[in-house]
Amino acid sequence: MLKMIFVNLPVADLKKSMAFYAALGFTNNPKFTDDTAACMVWSESIHVMLLTHAKWRTFTARDIPHRTSSEVMLALTCENREAVDVMNTAAAANGGVADINPVQDLGFMYNRNLADPDGHVWEAFWMDPSAVPSENQPG
Repeated sequence: MLKMIFVNLPVADLKKSMAFYAALGFTNNPKFTDDTAACMVWSESIHVMLLTHAKWRTFTARDIPHRTSSEVMLALTCENREAVDVMNTAAAANGGVADINPVQDLGFMYNRNLADPDGHVWEAFWMDPSAVPSENQPG
């Protein structure tokens, strides 16, 4: 069986969040989408479940973090540097915030951080594993 990850995120406005993630390149899986939740697919193994606050509360009694807090930063690989830039531009144009942290360009790796409309933090990054300096390699 293919190992997969489903990232569950509470969202204030399901339709707005679906449009935001679609603008970043995610596709919707209607099989797992209704008025309370939407499954947005990044790849065969990475899915993001957008859950209304009411739906979220059926899974946990824990507080929903404030828009300005960060519990995690979820990183997604991009094909190249330009795709990283495109994702950040799309975030800013669709209700999110681009470059919430300084851009990092290490030569072999390039990343930019963005936040979705609910403040969930994502890192779009590109890396050339063959160009990683030896001091950055394990072992």
